[in-house]
Amino acid sequence: MALDDVEVVTIPHALLYVPSAAEEERLSVFLAGCMLPPALEQAIEAYIEKKTGKALADPVMLERLRHAIVAQKADYWRAPGRRRLRYTKGYAVLGYLAYHFPVYFMQTEHLLAMLAQDGLLKQSMTILDVGTGPGVVPLAIADFWSRLDTARATVLSVERSEEQIEAFMFLRDQCTKKGAPARIKPPVKGDITGIESVQNPKQVDLLIFSNVLNELTTASPEERADLVMKYAERLAPDGTILIVEPAEEENSTLMRILTISLEKRGLTIYSPCSFVGGTQCDPTQCWSFVSAPPIRPTRIMNALAACEEPFRYVNTDIKYSYAILQKDSLKRKACRLPAGSMYLRFSKLHLHVGKRVNVTGVKMSGELGNARTHVFKLCDGTAKTSVYGVLPSYHITPSNDQITSAPYASALSLRGVLVRYNKAHDAYNLLISRNTQINRIPK
Repeated sequence: MALDDVEVVTIPHALLYVPSAAEEERLSVFLAGCMLPPALEQAIEAYIEKKTGKALADPVMLERLRHAIVAQKADYWRAPGRRRLRYTKGYAVLGYLAYHFPVYFMQTEHLLAMLAQDGLLKQSMTILDVGTGPGVVPLAIADFWSRLDTARATVLSVERSEEQIEAFMFLRDQCTKKGAPARIKPPVKGDITGIESVQNPKQVDLLIFSNVLNELTTASPEERADLVMKYAERLAPDGTILIVEPAEEENSTLMRILTISLEKRGLTIYSPCSFVGGTQCDPTQCWSFVSAPPIRPTRIMNALAACEEPFRYVNTDIKYSYAILQKDSLKRKACRLPAGSMYLRFSKLHLHVGKRVNVTGVKMSGELGNARTHVFKLCDGTAKTSVYGVLPSYHITPSNDQITSAPYASALSLRGVLVRYNKAHDAYNLLISRNTQINRIPK
């Protein structure tokens, strides 16, 4: 089909699982609750008490957990070559369960909902989670699949730490039942870089790297890409790869560099990127992430926060960068600007400063501005300089509010935006007025 001189091609995907209206309702209600499942919260508490031999209210145990959390956060913010990022034993594992696990669990649920909405789940799936830690992703899959009526999944994983595996198995046994829609197998013990030690599976429908590739602190993006491609050899022809990293600028940008490297190796970037202009962007300038509603603090977080600096121990914000890749040519949006298009490529904005133009791009951020001035990162795959859509609140109309309401990774056509160059930030601003027309390009 064609919309406003933009070619949109829909490529069907076989064997998809489409959630019913009732399933969608169950998923929406759970995500709207922003709350860790009670059984899982209780299991985490029980495991911490089991390992420490102390009740959750014990002040010595809480103080040791605080020290572990602070040490992990301090290590994370070190320069790349100096990071250790080890959550492999003792209170490091317990601190991870108390502080990181709840957010990453709910984050995974949001990502699974996105995959379901985009038709990337199958009736029966084999899923491999690489570097599973205490089982955040497998347990989220088990919980997500419990709200689906007929879908089935077998979940495999790889983890090197014996104590992480111990925590994983305890939580799995506490929170999943035999005959459940998602069958969670015990992790394979091994380093994720030693893929040859992972005997099975031979064919994977969904391959997940969640908050793990950034921990290969001495590996270059090219080396990380090589590792992903080794695992991708086991991907089904219509399989999917999901890579998730923290929203922090360095890790987010390195992930974009990684995805471009993977595309050059033959994979297809399905989302969030859509290279409307037909060329690749400069990933070194791409800091792009998505947010979800914050979770409710767990009981452990509240107990840890009963101190002089409570903010250090409450982790509720969900912000992450992700990429979905495929072996085949499936893309969320195959949008391209044909030759002679009425839309200007972002690479040509420098020639039109002070003029009103028509452009097409993908919304690559959440709200970066404030209630007075809305700001969103845009990309069409051609720009070497960052581009932002800027909409003052007093200019919002039904004709232009798609830029605020459209989800992250939506392709948009913007007609009648004023081009301005922001010298202080070396960026181009596309000023949206009452006369600007913005439409979402459908899948």
